[in-house]
Amino acid sequence: MRFRILGPTQVVLADGREVPVGGPRLRALLALLLLDAGRVVSADRLIDGLYGEHPPRGAANALQSQVSRLRQALPAGHDPVEFHPAGYRLAVDPDDVDAYRFERLAESGRRALVDGDWPRAAAVLREALELWRGPALADAIGAAGAPAQAARLDELRLAAIEDRIEADLALGAQSALIAELREVVVAHPLRERSRGQLMRALAALGRPAEALAEYEDARHTLAEQLGVDPSAELAAVHLAVLRGAERGPAEPVLPSQLTTFVGREEELKRVGDLLGERRLVTLTGPGGAGKTRLAIEAAGRVDGEVRLVELAGLADGPDVPQAVLSALGLRDAGLRAPAEPGWQTTDRLIEALAERRLLLVLDNCEHVLVDAARLAARLLSACPALRVLATSREPLGLAGEALCPLSGLSLPPLGASAPDADDYAAVDLFAQRAADVAPDFTVTPANVEMVLRICRSLDGLPLAIELAAARLRALPVAEVAARLDDRFRLLSTGNRAASPRHRTLRAVVEWSWDLLDDAEREVARRLTVFAGGATLEAAERVCGLPTAEFFDALTGLVDKSFVEMTGGRYRMLETVRAFCAERLAEAGEADQLRRAHTAYFLEFAWTASDHLRCAEQLHWLRLLDAERDNLHAALRRATAAGDASGAAGMVAALSFYWWLGGMRGEGARLAADVLELLGTEAPPGMGEEFALCVYNASLAGVGHLPAVGTQSSVIRSLDRTPRQPFLLYLSGISTGPPSGGAEDVDELMGELRRLVGPEDAWINALGAMGSGAALMWSDQRDRARTALTTALDGFRGTGDRWGTMITLGALGELAALQGDAETAGAHMDEAMRLVEALGSAVDQADMLRTRGEIRLRAGDLAAAHDDFTGSLLLAQGSGAPEFVASARLGLAQVARVRGDLAAARRFCEEALAGGLTGWYVGEAARAEIVLVLKEITEAEKAGAPPSAGGA
Repeated sequence: MRFRILGPTQVVLADGREVPVGGPRLRALLALLLLDAGRVVSADRLIDGLYGEHPPRGAANALQSQVSRLRQALPAGHDPVEFHPAGYRLAVDPDDVDAYRFERLAESGRRALVDGDWPRAAAVLREALELWRGPALADAIGAAGAPAQAARLDELRLAAIEDRIEADLALGAQSALIAELREVVVAHPLRERSRGQLMRALAALGRPAEALAEYEDARHTLAEQLGVDPSAELAAVHLAVLRGAERGPAEPVLPSQLTTFVGREEELKRVGDLLGERRLVTLTGPGGAGKTRLAIEAAGRVDGEVRLVELAGLADGPDVPQAVLSALGLRDAGLRAPAEPGWQTTDRLIEALAERRLLLVLDNCEHVLVDAARLAARLLSACPALRVLATSREPLGLAGEALCPLSGLSLPPLGASAPDADDYAAVDLFAQRAADVAPDFTVTPANVEMVLRICRSLDGLPLAIELAAARLRALPVAEVAARLDDRFRLLSTGNRAASPRHRTLRAVVEWSWDLLDDAEREVARRLTVFAGGATLEAAERVCGLPTAEFFDALTGLVDKSFVEMTGGRYRMLETVRAFCAERLAEAGEADQLRRAHTAYFLEFAWTASDHLRCAEQLHWLRLLDAERDNLHAALRRATAAGDASGAAGMVAALSFYWWLGGMRGEGARLAADVLELLGTEAPPGMGEEFALCVYNASLAGVGHLPAVGTQSSVIRSLDRTPRQPFLLYLSGISTGPPSGGAEDVDELMGELRRLVGPEDAWINALGAMGSGAALMWSDQRDRARTALTTALDGFRGTGDRWGTMITLGALGELAALQGDAETAGAHMDEAMRLVEALGSAVDQADMLRTRGEIRLRAGDLAAAHDDFTGSLLLAQGSGAPEFVASARLGLAQVARVRGDLAAARRFCEEALAGGLTGWYVGEAARAEIVLVLKEITEAEKAGAPPSAGGA
């Protein structure tokens, strides 16, 4: 049996079945015994733990009765409870108790960390932390001595989390850790180690300003709560960040490489020289020539900021700007893309990169060549500090483009000896990769001719050589050489005008394909349906083979280098994937696998959507981010295949994720494509999905859209709780509240509560938030505070940070309206902490704008100006026009109050230049800007100093 006390007390049999233990007191007794597993626990201690300071008369007999009940609860033949003269003993192996196992693993992980074995440290610490299912000793927390033990275990858990993060930082996983570290810092603001880790991660990603801001927040928190300064360790991190900022821009953000870089020294120098002279450099050559690796190595030697954009996974050329936006870490998250003609993702990129010094690496351009070239031309002409390094099988064809062609690695001449052959890059690469799988392998006089034959037959192409070297895992070098010779005899004299990948790499992949068994081939071709790799669970479910057969086949594919496993995901080299996709089509399985892939990720999207409204929000956001390529690929394929139910269902399931993840513009475009499939009216039984497609599409300024009515009509049309409750929010911001004001909102919210009942806390919190906002702007402020407080309690109860943040912003505005600046500031401070945990620059811009308005109303013009300026910078960097306009309106208000009417007018006119039409919130913002402009005009005519009352 296994025993669990890191969460609710549980007993689990070897087959996974849980043994019911009984009531609270019985579970508390078991927990107390488990705390000293294998040791005698005195009867007095157990009585104190179970009954406290006032035990019942006959407590010893009561304890005996409880022990007897515990023995009866455990399965026959598994009674580990022993009586001793001094008390009772639970005769179990401590390693069968999760708390003991956790401590052992945590200590082992820490030792690995100290020894510098980071992969082992990360793996062992993850195993330890996965044992936790909730608060330690949850069923015995009231027992004497249990709180101290629980606190000790909680401290060990936090230390293990920090150790695991330290290992992940050493492995280069900074980007994936930011959200988690922010969550830890918010929950434990006095833990300096976590704060230092967050600072280091931010600095490593080229975000020193945010790292320095974290230090200032830590210094303020420590001084305010403890009256102390930061420790020497945290101060050292702060100094390192400062020195890094003084040295210049951040280090490049490039993928770490697991293998050595062989050869290409001349090409590497040429690329470096060209990047110093030209703004567009393109590496050209056949597939498998090593263009990507050379680009990464060259970019890693460039001073300044670097971003890699991987284009190989794109299906369509128009997706290139969106791929660049994502690689830059910019959220395509304007509440909607503007309706003005010509405003596209490219324009947002230009706005974000106009003054940014950056090297942009566009990798694998060949299949999206026209769109990649068009984007590069626009960005280079509009962004003078930008440089582009591209890889492609052919040039982009732009004026000023400098080319660096690649062919195979250098090959030795005929008759070269073993020592001489080692001096050539092709042989060196083969020898190094062969030694990785066959450690005893070296190039010797006995095998040098066979090695040279392999390298020459493969034209010195790095990918082909690496695939051949990997075969030494199972075949002698002579057999590898013989197979390559047989396979290439015809192809080596074939049509040299054909695609290089099909002339050489197809042969290499086909040869490797011939070495697979039937099950491996079946899995290999079916894995090609995934975009961006697959988790083990997803691969097994979609491929559809029996479990044992699937695992054996997948293991074989990894061993034979057809599939690589990194970060818990299984991926194929793009060349291998393309080859296997052809085999999938030949097998007639493409449509079957498309349906299986869509079904799996539709189920995943709905499961994740439900978790986005609870305390696991950040965890599920990360899971969705990891599967974003698969989710969108499934949506696009369902749309292309005419699968209306699957496509519309995916839009509905992803709606809240798009909003939280800053992909509102991208989601809008995907929804618009689905609308073309659905038509102008909702198909039978798809009213909710149809409405969500319309509302999402409306955020992109798409042309004429079908009408789905007001928020009132949408709610009144429902006959059940919506599967996607975010529908209620989208309908409100798209069409606006009921025209009758607060009374109509109250009536509408009443109908909503009658529909969903009291069980759905999130929907009821959302309804209370809507009521509170309407009441606030109707000057019914006491009622508004009551409604918003109800909403806040509801969102906090569910654990939804987004809803909590939005409601806190509204409460902050309400407090400011009532002249309570202190409460308003406290609400906004908490809202800002939450938005940082969510990691959304767009929502942070919105919260800064809200706080700026509060400070403006309080007359703190300097602080308001700083907030509006910060909001503007964040909004511009994210390409979010609505918040750009709102921030400029705020700056106009500050200038107006200061008496600088010329600056106020300029800010307003710049705010109107963005796209603010086509939906309720945008129209409201435009109307407010126009009103302020009129007031400025009147003040200019009157020549009188402005009034602060409108602030």
